[in-house]
Order: sequence, then structure tokens, then C-alpha cells
Amino acid sequence: MLDKNFVRENLDLVKERLATRGGRYSLDELVSVDTEWKKAVLRSEELRRRRNEASEAIGKLKRNGVDTSEQQATVKQISSEIKSLDETVQAIEERLNSILHGIPNLPDSSVPVGADENENQEIRRWGTAPEFDFDPSDHVDLGTNLGILDTDRAVKIAGARFSLLRGEGALMERALINFMLDVHTLDHGYQEVLTPFVANSTSLFGTGNLPKFAQDLFKIEGTDYYLIPTAEVSVTNIYQGDTLDLEELPKKFVAYTPCFRSEAGSYGKDVRGLIRQHQFNKVELVKFTAPTGSYEELESLTRDAEDILQRLGLHYRVITLCTGDMGFSSAKTYDIEVWLPSQNRFREISSCSNFEAFQARRANIRFKNETGKRQYLHTLNGSGLAVGRTWLAILENYQQKDGSIVIPEALRPYMGGRKSLKK
Repeated sequence: MLDKNFVRENLDLVKERLATRGGRYSLDELVSVDTEWKKAVLRSEELRRRRNEASEAIGKLKRNGVDTSEQQATVKQISSEIKSLDETVQAIEERLNSILHGIPNLPDSSVPVGADENENQEIRRWGTAPEFDFDPSDHVDLGTNLGILDTDRAVKIAGARFSLLRGEGALMERALINFMLDVHTLDHGYQEVLTPFVANSTSLFGTGNLPKFAQDLFKIEGTDYYLIPTAEVSVTNIYQGDTLDLEELPKKFVAYTPCFRSEAGSYGKDVRGLIRQHQFNKVELVKFTAPTGSYEELESLTRDAEDILQRLGLHYRVITLCTGDMGFSSAKTYDIEVWLPSQNRFREISSCSNFEAFQARRANIRFKNETGKRQYLHTLNGSGLAVGRTWLAILENYQQKDGSIVIPEALRPYMGGRKSLKK
């Protein structure tokens, strides 16, 4: 959530920055409601001043033995008006906050301006795409032929956009989770946490998922619980309502969780295979940092996610999302895209973002700065990595002419020393 005072004092700048995101935002309504709020507050303050003066005068009159019935009736009337005004102020403030809740974060000045994904900017690549002397298959055909992926039975169990992994396919999914957690904890210095796989509406509000993106969530009927769309929700809210000491920062957490998304609005997109599922596994990186240095922390977080792909020998690129393609809460985002031979293109496997104070303000997470003053810290997160997409990328990039899959060397210790997957 944006700071109300910052918006008030920098309205033209806010309008200019939001315009680069595209879309229409209720800033004119915000100004109108804010003006109404100021008038009500000023009127309430004036009435309180008058009531205090009248009460003081009544005290003097009483000490002189004067009847103050008329003056007391006036004070009572003023008090009643103040009470009514306070209710009005509260209602207007709720309207004001409701408008603010629907306004996205402001893009950092380093973010390229653009309308959509076509104007994202590639900043680096690693590795090279594999070359085949045969037509490469996609992960669905590969996994099905190996007997490690069964989409038909997943449909019977739950429906479309779910998957069932068997045998060595399930083993490789588990191996990838353990591999990623070990690299991030042992080599990158993150603390592992295992959080609830459900979250309440307060937590989802804190990360910016509610109220704007309720249609993307799975809600548990009759409760205030939602299945988490990402571990970002639960890990970020570890410190909901807390104040940290500057010496504690940065804090770095890594968490494995299943993730659940309704994929609202994605009808017809990536229907085949594991690219876009209602349920998938992910290893998530989350940082809590002081505002100074948070962009350096974004760079290191992105490098930590890249390290997983490098160890697995998977060709990828990093792009900076333009203003029109960024997520609601983000001030700056890097997407990491892995090469998929079957599609002859890169596909997203991680999204690494700095939210600055946007989430911290919604979740009320602060820290004490050098002078002891409380201020909002910065939150960052990134996939380190999406496990299912890593699984399918290994199948496609390491496939052999006979349909077998070579297991990357870094993953072999997590798979009992297996060197390949064969039918």
C-alpha cells in the first residue's frame, strides 16, 4: 500500500509513475475523498476547541454561583455533533483506504517503461541451448512414455490442471526440493522454515493478494482460510505487526510449500503439461531488509535463484519486467526464464521482486533505524525455484534419442546415485 501522506504531497509524481503501468486508477476519487476527510477532521477539531472553551467557562460560572444549564446544553449538543463527525471521519477514512488498497506499487526509476511483456528487457544469459540430432519431445510425452507422469489419472482424481507423478518422477520432484533447500541454506545463508499451507485474509491482504486478486485464490468454504498461492504469503507474515531491530536485518528465509492457484483468466493457456497447474511445488526465497541496500539484496537474491539452474546445467536468461508487465505489489522484478526445447523458447521459472515498503505497510512490519525511529522495512521474494517447471526443464533438456533422461550430476546424490531415467 502506498503512503497516504506521500500520495498527498507528490500527487503529480504518483500519477506520472502509475501512468507507466497502464490501467486506470482512482486518483481523482482519492483526492476528492481526501479533501472530504480533511474538512471533516478540521470541523471536528474546531468543535473540540469550542467544547473545551465552553467547559472552561462553565467551570468559572459555577464557581461564581451562576446557573449554567443553557451552557451545558450547548456543550452537550457540541459533543453529539463531534461524535457524529468522528463516525463520518472513520467512514471516509475507510473509503480512502479502500481506494489506496486498489492502487499498485510505484515502479522504481530503474524499471524500463513499457506496455506489456513485449517490452521487457533481457539483461543476461547463461549456458547454451542443447542441440539434438532428433526432434525433441515435450515433457508430457517424455514423462508418459517413461511411466513417471500420469495426467489421465490426475484428471480422474481432481480435474484438469493437476498432475500425478509416479516412481522416479515423484523421486525427482522430492530430490529437487531437497537439493534446492540444501543449496539455499548451506551455501546461500537462508534459514529454512516450514509454514502453514493455508493463510487467513489478513495475511493475504498484507502481501497484496487481497482484496484485488480474490478470484485467483482457493478459499476454504465457511472459514477465513485460503490455500496459499505461494510461500511468500506465509513467510512474509511471520513478522506481521512486529518491529525488528536494525541489527537483525537482513533476514533471509527459504521455504518449501505446495502452491494453489485458480488460474482465473488463463483459460486455454498452457493446458497441456505442467506449465500452468492449480497445484504445484515451489521453493521460495524471502528477505526482510532495511531500505538502504534493498536493491543490492534483490541482485543477490536473483543470483541465488540462478545458481540452482547453473548447478543443474540448464540454459536460461534473466529479464527485467517493464512497468506494464510488473505484478501489483512490485517496485522492480526480474524474471528468470529457462529454455524449453519443445517450445523453442524461454519460459518463466522464477520471478524475483523488491516490494520496497508496499507489503510492509499493509502488514505493519517495521524496524528501528539508526536513531531508534520506527519505519517500514523492505520485503523481497523470489522463486528458488518453481519445482515442477524445473522438473520438466530437466526432462526436455536432458532427453536422449531413446527417450531416456540423463540426470544432472548435481541431482544424482539426491536420487540414490541414479544417472538416468529409463523406461
